Amino acid sequence: MRIRVIDAFTDRPFAGNPAAVCLLDAGAWPDEAWMRRVAAEMNLETAFAHPLPETSNADWALRWFTPAGEANLCGHATLATAHALYSDHATPSTVRFASPGGILIANTRHDGTITLDFPAAPPTEAPAPDGIADALGAEPEATYRTGALGDLLAVVGDEATVCALSPDFAALAHLTRREVIRGVIATAPAAHRDGGYDFVSRYFAPANGIPEDPVTGSAHTALAPYWSHRLGRDRLTGLQASTRTGLVYTAVHGDRVHLTGHAVTVLDSVLHHTAG
Repeated sequence: MRIRVIDAFTDRPFAGNPAAVCLLDAGAWPDEAWMRRVAAEMNLETAFAHPLPETSNADWALRWFTPAGEANLCGHATLATAHALYSDHATPSTVRFASPGGILIANTRHDGTITLDFPAAPPTEAPAPDGIADALGAEPEATYRTGALGDLLAVVGDEATVCALSPDFAALAHLTRREVIRGVIATAPAAHRDGGYDFVSRYFAPANGIPEDPVTGSAHTALAPYWSHRLGRDRLTGLQASTRTGLVYTAVHGDRVHLTGHAVTVLDSVLHHTAG
């Protein structure tokens, strides 16, 4: 079975967010325990996809597994899967994925740019959880819940504060479990208007085995509505300021968010131990 590692939301290798991608034959899903073991072996968010019959309302079925378990939504692994399909066929295409997060659409252009059509997660202001400042490493100016996305959006003072965050991951894992949230998105406006991006963010989900995610596509379904409302523009660029960094081009369309980025295949290999 072929398995690839693809860096998403970047146009250069060893940047952005890596995901493993397994394109399966048509039919039923492999055993879940096997998919979890593959993700653990890769130590990456791993996308599994198989083609659907022409009578279906989607083209491919898609699921995502982290080393800790199955995910309900994953932007970068969806983009990586669309890139794998484009690489195999070398033609622009629109692919509909049936996923745990609903029908997700990926549109690939001639230049390899991929746009994901995801449901928006407009944030709603909420009281800051007890202990967030100590766990995150900064006092948020405001905090927001993100509905079905399940994250806490924490707005801090400036870009420098976001970049300097050094969370207490044990405390942050305890907080997210207590508050029943997936992770914490820290964000601030860009320091310079001409820097090539409009806002910055970092994403932490230590309770889910991800102390810091390099580039989190799904988090931008909340970041895009928040910053579009605050800055008065529907089209914005977000920089995720992790060590690897990555750019996500966002556009808000009512209750949907378009997330655009590039991807690069860095490893193409054969998985010898497949599901029985």
